[in-house]
Amino acid sequence: MIALKWLLMAAGFAMFGTAAGVVAYDVYLALQFRSLMGSGEPGAAEEAGTRRPIRWPLAAKLFGWGWAPLLLALSIAMVPEGSGGVRTSQISGVQNGTLYPGLHLVMPFVQNVALYDLRDRLYTTNAVPDTATKNEVLTVQTREGLTIGLAVSVRYRLDPQKLAYIHANLAQPVDSEIVAPVVSTAFRDLAPNYVVREVFSVKRDEFRAKSTKTITDRLGSDGIVVKEVLLRDVHLPAEYAKGLEDILLKAQESERMEFETAIYEKQVKIAELQAEAAKAQQVKHSEADAESRVIAAKAESDAMQYTLPLKQKQIEESRLEAQARKEATVENADAAAQSKVIDSKAEVERRHLLAVSDAETAHLNAEANADSTRLNAAANAETIRLTAAANAERLQGEAAVLKQNPMLIQKIIAERLSDKLQIIMVPTDGRNFFASDVLRSAFSGGTNSSNGADDADQDAATLARKQAQPIKNK
Repeated sequence: MIALKWLLMAAGFAMFGTAAGVVAYDVYLALQFRSLMGSGEPGAAEEAGTRRPIRWPLAAKLFGWGWAPLLLALSIAMVPEGSGGVRTSQISGVQNGTLYPGLHLVMPFVQNVALYDLRDRLYTTNAVPDTATKNEVLTVQTREGLTIGLAVSVRYRLDPQKLAYIHANLAQPVDSEIVAPVVSTAFRDLAPNYVVREVFSVKRDEFRAKSTKTITDRLGSDGIVVKEVLLRDVHLPAEYAKGLEDILLKAQESERMEFETAIYEKQVKIAELQAEAAKAQQVKHSEADAESRVIAAKAESDAMQYTLPLKQKQIEESRLEAQARKEATVENADAAAQSKVIDSKAEVERRHLLAVSDAETAHLNAEANADSTRLNAAANAETIRLTAAANAERLQGEAAVLKQNPMLIQKIIAERLSDKLQIIMVPTDGRNFFASDVLRSAFSGGTNSSNGADDADQDAATLARKQAQPIKNK
């Protein structure tokens, strides 16, 4: 609603400004026309054209329309939260009734709204001057004529139903003009009825309660509701404070002595009662011991009449128990002998059965070993035959290869002796190298070579037959 109020006011002032702008523009055009017509230059009349009249009716309408939103905005009054308002009129004065937080309508230029804070307020005084708070220093005089300082706090608020009365009759601001003098006067009027010690300690609550009642009654009649009055501190004169402290210390010491005396008296009484109780307890114990001894003697005398028959019964029971133990021992020995005979027979039968089973097991194991040996021999013979055939076939293949390529013998020999030979660098022309003649003579004898190959084939076949012969024998 505040935004609406300001929007209406802005619209009204905008219309006022528009009206003034229209009139100013028309006046400007009229001045321009007059200056052109008065210049006397040729063609000025054509340039000036016809004279435009000032639009007074339009300006008047805009001015009149501008008052509508302005008056509507001025008729809206807002009372914020925690506050109350009083409607005052320029004609009839303060009107009854309180305007609570929210939107209210008033008559523009005739009525206005006075706002008051309805939340709790706090009026505070100090017992001694304090530059940090700058609160009022409240000093009062007691019955002895001594001046003491009081630190007081009064929490109050304005009565919403009496805002019209407060606005019309009380001086403003209420805090300094009404509350402060009433509080100070109430404490200063009441303090002479008490001495300093009563205000400080003995009747402090009474002094505060009476002051609270006086302040509440005086301010309540003016529409100010007092919620609480606190007497925070009482500042005593230095000399009196020292003397009062001494008196209080002595009073405390006297109270302590009286308390200790009462404790000692109670301790003496307790000791007397404890002695009497111990004496009575000892008498009772003595009487109880004597009675218990008499009872024990009577019980022992009565018990002796039954002791001898009981002993005879115990002896007879012992004799019967010994006879029973003897018979039980004989029976146990017979049973043990019979059990041993049965155990020996069972052991002989068990050993016979074990011997028979061991013989059968050995016979079966021998047969199984013979069968396994026979099967292993047949398998080994077949393996040897297959290995000999494979070796013979491999040797025949190698003989055929060597027969076709006699130079492979040298290659095989070289491979067999590769770890025992060393590499020799030979000149490219082969001069001055003894192996050249050897190699030359080796390659020159073709017939010898072929003969050597045949001999090699025969040697290979002979070697194969020698290797196969032992295998077949096996």
